[in-house]
Amino acid sequence: MKNVKCQMSNVKCQMLRLRPGVTLVELLIYISLVSIFILTLTDIFSSVLAVRTESEATSSVEEDGRFILSRLAYDINRATSVSIPPQIGQTRSNLRMDIAGDTYEYSENARSLQLSNNFGTDIINSSETTVSNLSFQKIGNTGGKETVKFQFTLTSRTLRPQGPETKTFNTTVGLR
Repeated sequence: MKNVKCQMSNVKCQMLRLRPGVTLVELLIYISLVSIFILTLTDIFSSVLAVRTESEATSSVEEDGRFILSRLAYDINRATSVSIPPQIGQTRSNLRMDIAGDTYEYSENARSLQLSNNFGTDIINSSETTVSNLSFQKIGNTGGKETVKFQFTLTSRTLRPQGPETKTFNTTVGLR
């Protein structure tokens, strides 16, 4: 019987057998699967960017903090005297000391840690962080070796969803 129908309308029979294209249901399934795939990839991509931003903020604060601490410790250890803060127990926002006949002064300027000496002025922290709450305190015993206690706060310029990375550093270093 099938042969009879195909003989009556040969064109119609070929169309039924070949049937190119997709149905509406197949199209909806395909669109749904592609949409789920794209949403998953978008979520993974945004997570990777968030982790990268977090890492940049944390590492810039940690790297600058370690560098500033080591630079200050190096210079204070080499100093022959500390002139600011002038007396034991006093706290100042800048530190002035003599190293091999040259005057070195650390201070905060435009949210950066600045070192001025006979060779010029340098910014100690990177462009990825800002410095605040800088303080230097001379401590120790009268007649003993001068010791400087200092602290500063570093804040990352990289903005994270929960805000910038902030960390306060402090230590005490004595003259040799």
